[in-house]
Amino acid sequence: MSEFGGGNGGKFFDEEQPPDFGAPLRGLGRALGPILLVGMIVIAAFTSYYQIEPDEVGLVTRFGAYTSTVEPGLHFKIPMGVDRVIKVPVQRQLKEEFGFRTSRPGVRSEYEQDEGSGRESTMLTGDLNVANVEWIVQYKVRNPRKYVFRVRNARTTLRDMSEAAMRKVVGDHSVTEVLTVGREQVQMLAKRELQLLCDRYDIGIEVLQLVLQDVNPPAPVRDSFNEVNQAIQERERAVNQAWARYNSVIPEARGKAEQAVQGAEGYAKERTNEAKGDVARFVALEEEYRKAPQVTRSRLYLEKMAKVLPKARRRVYIDDALDGLLPVLSLNSAQRKGAKP
Repeated sequence: MSEFGGGNGGKFFDEEQPPDFGAPLRGLGRALGPILLVGMIVIAAFTSYYQIEPDEVGLVTRFGAYTSTVEPGLHFKIPMGVDRVIKVPVQRQLKEEFGFRTSRPGVRSEYEQDEGSGRESTMLTGDLNVANVEWIVQYKVRNPRKYVFRVRNARTTLRDMSEAAMRKVVGDHSVTEVLTVGREQVQMLAKRELQLLCDRYDIGIEVLQLVLQDVNPPAPVRDSFNEVNQAIQERERAVNQAWARYNSVIPEARGKAEQAVQGAEGYAKERTNEAKGDVARFVALEEEYRKAPQVTRSRLYLEKMAKVLPKARRRVYIDDALDGLLPVLSLNSAQRKGAKP
């Protein structure tokens, strides 16, 4: 604003000076500078060290490029995001679940299923049947550098490979094998196939165990399938009972037959040996008889009489020409005893 007149000390007019709005900002900047500097120092101090747990190792990257691997303990790094540390649990056993999710672990764990888990568990078997297969993969990080930098997401890659391996193995077996007798073989083959895929992609993972948790037919046909499975089990039980009966009867019959054959052979050998012995004894007697016929004849006579006479009854023979013998023999007492003269 200007005023015209000559009463202001000879000045023709007077102007107001504009306000300085930048002065407060300059004052605020001078006050915030030390605060920001202190804050950066504090942040740098807190981000310059890190702790690696006993079951982990740390992968250090500088501007995104890998530099080193550090062991458990307290370590220092370049702060302000220049060095970054990726912690990898190398001593811990990790687990991936397929077909279900553990919602609450504990003594009585609780599980849940969603649409995604239902899709990954539904599989086509080798005999063109459908089965819901639930399994667990337990693994360990063998090479942390490959685990982190070889693929974009090792955990997702492992899940995809595990599902591919299980579908391949289940597709080579019938639904009966997967549900009953072939579970162990399916587990073993799926684990081997998954480890081959991990080695082929070189992601630094060692598969420790693959376990089939639950294998069931789809819900709409579950009752019919259980009836068929029950019939198959009854047939197998009847076959096993028949084989058990066969294994108890046939060996017993074979044992008796063998016993009879061996008894007959033993009896034949016994009779043959006895006959040979009789012949040898007769030949020996005949030779001795030829050497001394009178002595042999007397010996045979005496031996025979020794066998025959003890079995004969008591007999008394009296010579008709003998006199005076009756009082001596006491024939009356002999007659009372039943002796015959």
